[in-house]
Amino acid sequence: MLKRWEGFTSFLGDGRICLTNNTAERALRGFALGRKSWLFAGSDRGADRAAFMATMIMTAKLNDVDPQAWLADVLARIADMPTTQLAELLPWNWTGPRPMMALAS
Repeated sequence: MLKRWEGFTSFLGDGRICLTNNTAERALRGFALGRKSWLFAGSDRGADRAAFMATMIMTAKLNDVDPQAWLADVLARIADMPTTQLAELLPWNWTGPRPMMALAS
């Protein structure tokens, strides 16, 4: 403990440092509740897809983006988007759903 004393007492000098890890544990709780569901992904490929989707959803949440709105917009736009502009669809660059074009009569 004496070797790590400076790190251990760093909260005394910086009031932004939390004394507990409650925030991190609360963030993980939602994912942990679905743990039994992840056992039944069906295959290795299904498990990889579930992990990918969970990562994308959590990334959206960490960037204060509504995951459902973001994912719906990305799925609607990704097929017609050039690969050079795909970075616009990442949660930290996403600006919200684009308005639908009015159909000409």
